[in-house]
Amino acid sequence: MSEITWQDSIDSFVSKASSSSPTPGGGSVAALVAVLGTAMTSMVGNLSQGEKFADIEPQIFAVIHTMNRLSEECRELFDGDIASFNNYMAALKLPKETEEEKLTRKQTIYEATINAIEVPVQLMEVCRTGIECAYSIAETSNKNVISDLGISAILFEAAAQSALLTIDINLASLKDMELKQKYADKVSSLMQQISDLKNQASQIIQDRIQG
Repeated sequence: MSEITWQDSIDSFVSKASSSSPTPGGGSVAALVAVLGTAMTSMVGNLSQGEKFADIEPQIFAVIHTMNRLSEECRELFDGDIASFNNYMAALKLPKETEEEKLTRKQTIYEATINAIEVPVQLMEVCRTGIECAYSIAETSNKNVISDLGISAILFEAAAQSALLTIDINLASLKDMELKQKYADKVSSLMQQISDLKNQASQIIQDRIQG
């Protein structure tokens, strides 16, 4: 089966994701969910313009600009997740007959593992920035589409939780205990920040919906 790319249709993506092929897997799905979060935030920003929203125009433009950047990063991480998996599998297949081959294989597997951790960590950082932006306009953006902003916050948190699972399964095979703990602490902090922001944004959004 050919590799999935960002340019493929949604139908093609779903077909390949549900097949026996290991890619696209959870990491790529998480990146796709995150990019949908950027799309919803951008939509709310684009519908929060004009005379009525003149006071927050600079903030809205900044949010839209950030969403455009994050969307592009999600696309890169989508491809990066597939590449990191393929590199890891290739590393496992390296020869291990001689001592030199064993050392080379061990180092290559280590590097591939680090990359497989770094990609979802970067996605979590994207999600944190995305949800920060959503939260920043929760009070002032167009009330008529405020539920869509709430959806963006949910999507960013879901993408981050998904990325965290990918990190956890790769951390399990990391032998460097000091580095393993550093990653664990970092992603725990990231997830806490994201969850807190999502809860705060959701409360504001619910208040505006009810109000």
